[in-house]
Parts: sequence; structure tokens; C-alpha cells
Amino acid sequence: MADFKDAASCWKAILSDVSMNRSLLPVIEKFARENMEPARIVFGTSGWRGETGSDFTFNNLRIVTSAIIEMFKGNDRPVMQAIGAKDFNEIKKRGVIVGHDNRFLGRDFSMEVIGLLREEGIMTWYAGEAPTPEFSAGIEMLNAACSINLTPSHNPANYAGFKFNPSDGGPAGTEITSKIEEIANRMMKDRPLMRSLRQDYMDKTDLTDLYIKFIEDRKTLNMEKVRAFIRMADCCICIDNVHGATRGRLERILGSSDKITYLRTEEDLLFGGIAPEPSEENLQGVDRVLRGGNARFKLGAVMDPDGDRIRHTDGSMQIPMNYFGAMAFHFLHVHKKISGVVAKSVGTSNLVNAIAERLKVPVWETKVGFKNFRPFLSKTSCEKAIVAFEESDGISAYNHTLEKDAIFGLLLAIEMMAVTGKNLGEYLKNIMDEFGCFYPDRSGISVDPSLVGEPLIKRLSVIRLQYKKGTVVPIDKAERTVRNVITEDGTKLVFDDGSWLMIRPSGTEPKVRFYIEARTVEGKKAIFELAERITREAIG
Repeated sequence: MADFKDAASCWKAILSDVSMNRSLLPVIEKFARENMEPARIVFGTSGWRGETGSDFTFNNLRIVTSAIIEMFKGNDRPVMQAIGAKDFNEIKKRGVIVGHDNRFLGRDFSMEVIGLLREEGIMTWYAGEAPTPEFSAGIEMLNAACSINLTPSHNPANYAGFKFNPSDGGPAGTEITSKIEEIANRMMKDRPLMRSLRQDYMDKTDLTDLYIKFIEDRKTLNMEKVRAFIRMADCCICIDNVHGATRGRLERILGSSDKITYLRTEEDLLFGGIAPEPSEENLQGVDRVLRGGNARFKLGAVMDPDGDRIRHTDGSMQIPMNYFGAMAFHFLHVHKKISGVVAKSVGTSNLVNAIAERLKVPVWETKVGFKNFRPFLSKTSCEKAIVAFEESDGISAYNHTLEKDAIFGLLLAIEMMAVTGKNLGEYLKNIMDEFGCFYPDRSGISVDPSLVGEPLIKRLSVIRLQYKKGTVVPIDKAERTVRNVITEDGTKLVFDDGSWLMIRPSGTEPKVRFYIEARTVEGKKAIFELAERITREAIG
């Protein structure tokens, strides 16, 4: 530690050359154990995240866990309703599932959490390394009160995370997260040094086994058809696990097959130095495998470390979630006859809207964050989602988990091929031939740092007043009429040809983000230019 003033500088050295500097990880562990500086706890759309050894330390982890225990003991009625338990005694009996992804110190962090929970008499199950959707399925199968999953999802290797899911298996709502923040930040001000109650003895659970039983019980997927297709069809499937917690899962679900290739399944706490997200760049290795074969059916996918995000390819084209979510809706509704509504985040492609409008299916657009799909994915929902998806690669569907699920996304893609007799690119082309072409993209601009937060929100709010429904807007050499204005998350202007733009402020950075969709590839530039012009006029 003498060579580094803090964990951040050590991480900078490690990530500058992971092959040469991974030997510095013990230094990070020392910072994580000995750094007693408090942190500001914020639960975002998927939990609390921080840099290991900087703000995500063993002491701060104990404080957050202790805050959750205090929340349990408080028996606050709205909190207990959100968790899905009557009181603290019920939580103690039903128990908590605790586990982690493949990150550095994941098991050690889990043991700290388990020790604190067991000290209070709370039943715990240790899941070990497991992906997020397995926690959601496991909660329901075990009738557990909640789960604590130590993962920062797709964040880089220097991050750790803390994800809390209540008894319905979905992401925690604000009734829960705001209470955890309130208690944890109060404790942080008191700067307590929390004693370790680490326990190495625990009851284990096999979440993969529970997940397999879950998908077999729910029957949204036809697993017999999926396995038969792999067995009998001329197919090549390639899955990139990016060294994450999804490794080994598909082998157990699908069985071993020489038609399936798995990439990056080795233990690597640093992900080979890449950002472990389901990006176009990270899918290139899968594309190379598929292009090297001559099978009739080709399917590839890359998943993030905790298995809640996925991006598909068929070797000839990549299929981002903007398109795959629309395909999933078409497949589940047309081919599998599932009825309900479509739930999508407001920045997602309107291809699904065009399909749903023709098929007379309602579409609900929500704010960013999978927790906003709870009203449509819950067992008790009046309007159940046929599919729920967001443009940032997350998807779930009818009668499935309330969390986004990359494994489900892969299995659904296989069933699509089995039923339609088409590769994903062929199926997408058929859909676009019938319902029209849509080309989404995103960008943004930087603004004065003094505008971050409420000032920027206030200035951008004038856009919805200036561009009301019916307003005629010049775009390139044409004029478009604003057909709809959606203000769920920023301001989204939908035009009469189905193209649209959305302008929303970043909540943490001096930036304004643009989400757009054109009806031609060439048309994207003009819509981006319009979004920037509207934004600069609004902020002055």
C-alpha cells in the first residue's frame, strides 16, 4: 500500500495493463479491509455500486447490511408490503438468499453479509457464484423473503455492487431503497467501525437447479422444443460468457453438445481488461465463430457478468435489444398466442409500437429501470406484459421473472428459430418488410457543470411546452408533425412518420442524452441535429 495513496490509484495501475498488474489485487484487498472512510450510499436502478477498496469497503458493506437489518426490524408497513412479508419474524423464517457474481472478493463480501444476518437469527442460503435471474427464480422457488446479490452488473472490474430483491424476485422499489439509503447514510454520519461477524459455515442452495425447475414450471418457453432443435437441426450456437457468472449455466440447462461453443469461460476477475458489457465490440468473437461455420442455423450471444443483459447475432447481423424485444413480442403473440400488453422503456425503438398497433395490442412506455415493469410482470397484474424490455439489453416476458434475464433471452431465441425455421436476421427482415423499418441510435452533448441536477431539468422542461402535439417541425428538407409527446423520462417527441427523438438530462453528469429513431439510416443525422438544436435553445 505504500506505493499507492488509495485504491483508485492502484486500480488505475491494474487496469492500465491487467496481464502485468493483476498481482496488485492483494493491495486492493488490503484497502478494502482497512479503509474506514464512509461513503454516500445511493441505490440506483439496480442497487448500490462503488469502487472496491475506495467506497465499496468491508466496513461500508457491513453498514449497508446493518441498515437493511434495521429496516427489517422497523416493521414499517409500506416497506414490509414492498418486501412482501408481514413482519421481521416472517423474514427471519423465510430467509435471505446471498451470493455474488465472479468479481474480486465476491465470496468474502458474501460471508460478511451472511454473518450479520445470521447473528440476528435470519435464515440464510449461500448461492455462491450465480447470475441475477437465478436469484429471482430462487426467491420464488424457496419462498424466500428476499435476496442480496453482490454484483455491479456490467460495470468494469474495479466495481463491486449490492443488489437487493424482495420476495417477488424483482428489483427493489423506491419504498425499499430510499429506506436503506436513509438508514445507511445516517449510520455513515456516525462513522461506526463495524465488527466482522464473518461465518464460513452456511446452508447452500443450487440456484441453477431451481432456475431449471422454474422455467419448466412457467412454460413460457417450450424447453422440449429448444432441446430437440439443438439435437436435430443443422445449427451452430456460440455464447460468450465474458468470464461472468453465466458460465456453465447453459450446459446444465441444454446439456452438452458439440453444436454449442462457449467463449471466455475461464476464471478472470479482471475480464481481460475489457468493459464486460453486451456490446457490439464484445460480440465480435462470437461473430467470427459463426462466420467460420456453414450450418443452416446460426445463433450467437454475449451476456454480461451477472447474466441480466444480452445481445444477439446470427453471424450476418447483430440484433440489439431494440430489435430483439420487438421480435420477442411478435413471436410470443403471433406464434405462441400469448395475450396481454407490451411494456418497454421510453427510449426503446418504436418498431414494437408499429407491430403492436397493427395487432391491436396496448403499449406502455416507462421510465428507465427494470423495476418500472413491476406493474406488468407481477403475478397479480391486471395488464400482464407479453414482453418487457429496455434498449440497454434487458428482457423478460409473460409469466417469467420480474428481473431482466439474459439466459431467458438466449433460450427464447433458440425457440424462435425452431418454430419459424429462420435465423434471427431473416425473421427480423420479414417483420420489417411487413411493419416498416426503424433505425434507433443515441448520442448527446456536454453542458456547463453548474447545470447538473435540478437547473438542467428545469431548463429542458420548456421543450414539452414549445413542442406540443400538432406542432410542425422542419427536419432536413421535410416537415414533420408532432403526433405524440411522452414525458415519462425527459421529453420524447414522436413524429407523424413514426420517427422520434427523446431528450433527457443525465442525473449525475453535465450531459444531455439524445435517443432518436429514424425511418432510414440516412435520416438519423437530421434528427440528431434537430435534437441538439432544440436542446441548445432550451438551455440558452
